[in-house]
Amino acid sequence: MEIKRAETNNELHQILALQKENHLDNLSANSKANKGFLTVMHSFEMLITMNTKASQIIAKDGDKVVAYALVMLKEFKNLVPVLIPMFENFEQIIFKGSKLSNFNYYVMGQICVDDAYKRQGVLNKLYLKHKEVYSKMFDYCVTEVSSSNIPSMLAHEKTGFKTIHTFKDATDEWNILVWDWN
Repeated sequence: MEIKRAETNNELHQILALQKENHLDNLSANSKANKGFLTVMHSFEMLITMNTKASQIIAKDGDKVVAYALVMLKEFKNLVPVLIPMFENFEQIIFKGSKLSNFNYYVMGQICVDDAYKRQGVLNKLYLKHKEVYSKMFDYCVTEVSSSNIPSMLAHEKTGFKTIHTFKDATDEWNILVWDWN
């Protein structure tokens, strides 16, 4: 398995296919509870825009993308309308004595591992690649995870993310997590 930056349109299309398979609308309640789920869908155009500024990190088994971890820069906060409230929340959250939005961070836009590759350390490898590639440019990696997505919460905590804020909106209860690279 190779952990690398996404470079081709084919790799971006494969990210979207894996995303669709794991979106909450396409999973049973049992699957969501045991394996986790995704809440955001991206378009190909969005991924191209995001990838142009900061390469997405993928895991490939041969020619197949089997996992990905997306980079969402602050400048793309309006690209995915459902994420705008998350970025607005960052204007209010106090972290280390200042608004979170004042820090040099990027958002882990989404992370997903194909079912056949789960529990093999792939998620950790994706995050280590993120740290290798982006820790020289950013102080923090920030993400938002549904409290009901227990597998994702556990995986992020195991990686080193710490919950710094929890809130409820009309859809769910959410945790803001930070991975401090300092």
